[in-house]
Amino acid sequence: MSFAPLAISTLAIVLIAVGAVIALLLVLGRLGARARDRHRAGSWEEAVRSADAALAQAAASDRGWHREAMESAARAALDEARPGWPYGNLHLVLVDDRPGIDEDRAHFVAIDDDGQEARVVLSREGDRWSAERVD
Repeated sequence: MSFAPLAISTLAIVLIAVGAVIALLLVLGRLGARARDRHRAGSWEEAVRSADAALAQAAASDRGWHREAMESAARAALDEARPGWPYGNLHLVLVDDRPGIDEDRAHFVAIDDDGQEARVVLSREGDRWSAERVD
């Protein structure tokens, strides 16, 4: 009884090798993203604490820095820019309180359960906040 050697074409070998490399890159990319998220976790908490402190200072120095109004404007901007996007958390991460009120800015970051983020930049017009952009 004789057995014929298994014949595999060069194209099949190349395709298998390319598939293995792609699978390896996907796995390594996923592991890298998880490591990045773990590394960022502490910095998010610090950014939120810092923004909360800056908001308290800004609110003490002039009117118009009402957190509820700012969050409402950020949520409205997210609903308009990404209808139906199910974000779970909305964090105030930056307060830019410049002299006067025309250049005041506030940055919110919305995060969904999968870790995707959207940044909302609000600008102030008198006592009213409106979305400047959603990234």
